[in-house]
Amino acid sequence: MLAKRAVYSEEHHIFRDQVRRFFQAEATPHADAWNKAGKVPRDFWNKLGEAGLLCPQLPEEYGGVGGDYRLNCVINEEQTYNRAGGAALAVHSDIVAPYLLNYGSDDIKARILPKMATGEMIGAIAMTEPGTGSDLQAVRTTAKRDGSDFIINGSKTFISNGQNCDFVIVVAKTDPKEGARGTSLIIVEADRDGFRRGRNLDKIGQHSSDTSELFFDDVRVPEANLIGQENAGFMYLMQELPQERLSIGIIAMAGAQRAFDITVDYVKERQAFGRPVMNFQNTRFQMADMKTQLAVGWAFVDQCLERLINKELDAEGGAMAKLWCSEMQGRIVDTCLQLHGGYGFMSEYEIAHHFVDARVQRIYGGTSEIMKELIGRGI
Repeated sequence: MLAKRAVYSEEHHIFRDQVRRFFQAEATPHADAWNKAGKVPRDFWNKLGEAGLLCPQLPEEYGGVGGDYRLNCVINEEQTYNRAGGAALAVHSDIVAPYLLNYGSDDIKARILPKMATGEMIGAIAMTEPGTGSDLQAVRTTAKRDGSDFIINGSKTFISNGQNCDFVIVVAKTDPKEGARGTSLIIVEADRDGFRRGRNLDKIGQHSSDTSELFFDDVRVPEANLIGQENAGFMYLMQELPQERLSIGIIAMAGAQRAFDITVDYVKERQAFGRPVMNFQNTRFQMADMKTQLAVGWAFVDQCLERLINKELDAEGGAMAKLWCSEMQGRIVDTCLQLHGGYGFMSEYEIAHHFVDARVQRIYGGTSEIMKELIGRGI
């Protein structure tokens, strides 16, 4: 279901073939080693840049190809389906780059975006803090003015690309008295005095994706690092969240599809009571149910993708995409693991990795409960 969908043109299908070959050659064979290391090597990012797989939506003047968001989706789908994870490409290309492109100054765009496209600079965004979770309005990290500079203090956690990043967009309060309306987005380069990385967090899944604590102790940055207008950060976050959440939904679909496809092969080959597991009615019914869920999911995310391209996807639509697809992925990987029997619980079997990797999809980018709250407000 990844290829030949109506939302994609022939150009996208050709691009998909190139992306798939790249991941299968440069990433999939190293998946286990990267899991053990807790992150991907830096040179992999450079290879991604050389292959044109970073920030393809950027205009040519900034090192991209000027494509639309569908190119990002092809990359996300193929990376997930081919178990080529580790590098949080969606964070770098789908989240960080758009903030700079859509709201950054000409100076910010000129000095950072071309290096993001080549992999010379890896981007991260620091929203979540200890104790705040999905509640971005409760951010406590502060950025106080000192002449033409900002002084940043606070801490962040669960930051994807946290160990590898060269810069991070920090969500900070520039006017704490104003609550959400006093939030700003500010770039902090990793070599700034007072910035330090905490430990690479030990997660139950997505082991090759470096996820970190970050600390800011009197970090001084120039006013030129402010993205857009001061105190407009929360508005920018709300405008970009639909695309972020659609990215998570699309990644969920690709992960669920991969889990299903490898399970089809397994139940056709695995023998039980003298016949293939697929020959049992219970297995066929479960496989039929999952195939139907996947078909519905692909149709829905493609509809959302078309709406996004046409600038019609709102916050509620993005929340629906993330909620339904991530919850569906959870059901699919659980059923697929069960159909593998005891072997599904063994780390040497691919389905085990899909099972643990999928769990966080219902948490990051806003929990399922928050998605329901957002959707419910519009009823």
